Amino acid sequence: MTIDATTCLITLVTGPSRSGKSRWAEHLAHHSQLPVIYVATSNPAPDDPEWQNRIRQHQQRRPAHWRTLEPPLDLVALCHNPPPDACLLVDSLGTWTAEFLALNPSEWLTLQTQLLTALKTISTPIILVAEEVGWGVVPAYPSGRLFRDRLGELVQAIGAIADQVYLVTGGWAINLTELGQPVPRGAFLDSAPPA
Repeated sequence: MTIDATTCLITLVTGPSRSGKSRWAEHLAHHSQLPVIYVATSNPAPDDPEWQNRIRQHQQRRPAHWRTLEPPLDLVALCHNPPPDACLLVDSLGTWTAEFLALNPSEWLTLQTQLLTALKTISTPIILVAEEVGWGVVPAYPSGRLFRDRLGELVQAIGAIADQVYLVTGGWAINLTELGQPVPRGAFLDSAPPA
């Protein structure tokens, strides 16, 4: 499986935790045959040993010659001005979204729109990893529900403009753009059914 930089600029890889989605995204990036820039969106959290261990596992899997960009970073600006002749691997949209939970709804919508606009004009392949957080119970606390709603909406919006969308679960990747149907966006219930 390769990414053809001339026809496939946006690839979305989504799935539940511990599904293999990051490994699949890394596989796609490796086979892009371009220099890979790994865009880490998670803050290091030095006082959290378990999180540090997760970060280490990701680092140990990546080839030493891959360049890594770490927070603080401006993902929108990076998408507007990507390094030429490279493949960007953004891991993950969940940790990126979590950084902006304090934004009010209007500010979040503006930021989401800016990211989507930047992605629509991107000139280099980008692979975005996103968590599917809606497969469990509804979170019992407001910030959890806010995170789930914002990430779910963002993933749907990116999926609508992506050239390829993969669902990874149980260590298997499914190309949804080949096997699936896009979910209609907007009001369609008032329109007449197809003949």
